[in-house]
Amino acid sequence: MTEALLGFAAIFVLALMRLPLAFAMGLVGIVGMGLTRGWLPALASTAQVVHETGFAYTLSVIPLFILMGNFVAKAGLAHELFHAAYAFIGHLRGGLAHATVMACAGFGAICGSSIATAATMSKVAYPSMKKLGYSDSLSTGVIAAGGTLGIMIPPSTIMVIYGIVTETNIGKLFAAGVLPGIMTAVLLMLAVLFMTFMDPEHAPAGEKTSWPDRWKALRGIWGVLLLMLLVLGGIYGGVFTATEGAGIGAAGAFLFALARRRLTVKATLEVLVESARTTAMLFTLLIAATIFANFMNFTSMPGDLKEWITHLGLPPVMIVGAMMLIYVILGTVMEELTMVLLTIPLFFPIVMALGFDPVWFGVLIVMVIQIGLISPPVGMNLFVLNTLLPRVGLSNIFRGVWPFVFMQIVALGLLLAFPWLSLWLPSFMQ
Repeated sequence: MTEALLGFAAIFVLALMRLPLAFAMGLVGIVGMGLTRGWLPALASTAQVVHETGFAYTLSVIPLFILMGNFVAKAGLAHELFHAAYAFIGHLRGGLAHATVMACAGFGAICGSSIATAATMSKVAYPSMKKLGYSDSLSTGVIAAGGTLGIMIPPSTIMVIYGIVTETNIGKLFAAGVLPGIMTAVLLMLAVLFMTFMDPEHAPAGEKTSWPDRWKALRGIWGVLLLMLLVLGGIYGGVFTATEGAGIGAAGAFLFALARRRLTVKATLEVLVESARTTAMLFTLLIAATIFANFMNFTSMPGDLKEWITHLGLPPVMIVGAMMLIYVILGTVMEELTMVLLTIPLFFPIVMALGFDPVWFGVLIVMVIQIGLISPPVGMNLFVLNTLLPRVGLSNIFRGVWPFVFMQIVALGLLLAFPWLSLWLPSFMQ
């Protein structure tokens, strides 16, 4: 137990010294293994982790889904999604904000990245809301929160990483995210209703679109629907695995962007470089977290913690609820993916010992990451918007996001109280 606590303390000290958390986790893991098991076993274990992670076939799903999302963004499909949603509800008070949530949900279903969704919608939705007179706080708040749907609605890069780390079926995780994703989108739209009810000046009503124009806008999203049906339908139908689905999705997104003449040599190179950069970041985190987890497994902390919690006499759901509270608090001061990879070796064995479904716990993990992505002061989506929209100001973004943070906490409570919301659709899969 002492070695583990010293390891965690060392990581936080290194992080305060501005060493990237991935390097901090990897360094502490190697040194901890070296001091407790010997330096040769520590170096051999590290080499094995790096080799196995780099050559793992199942992990190829990560760069493929990232590549698919980048090709989709380059093809301009987000514009069609936003235009179609706006055509139907843009004339209502707050309609553009509702359309943004719907477009984020649709774009997330073919992107799988929260940051990419938020960044894309800041370019697509914010100018329209600004032109119509929406407040900056509502505009940026709804874009930041809507962007988080990109990691709940499948395909989801975070779910893939969780599935690989915990050896949970990725197809079932994808199915489990559908209903929670829709529920979260509805709750975000309720937050928009609340904000516009409290202050109508947040969101003036827009012009009504004629029905012929609505149907025309709806026909414009056929590419999105086709890609969704091809990838998710094939995975859920058992036609191909998640890895094969990611490859087909990436190829389909490439052909779609090519057919739209959006891919010059320069644009293609930008997509490939961005995909490689994001993949390298995720793999570095994954390798470092695995090294640190191996060190944790050689200490007595996982067993001691599991024994202590199971002997508290608390209802199992309350124990999981306490874990979620810890995650929400940590999400306000730590990068979300690192936070999860750091704590999964401790919490996951406890969840399994309590008899809970790993698919349900995976959805809860994604939900707390969503909350962390928009929780001040270090929510990643908030800083993405601050970078892309520097004139808005970080204080406006922080002020506008709080109603959406509250609604996502409500969503977390509902998923905790009603596990069937996550497990109903996976129950139909073999």
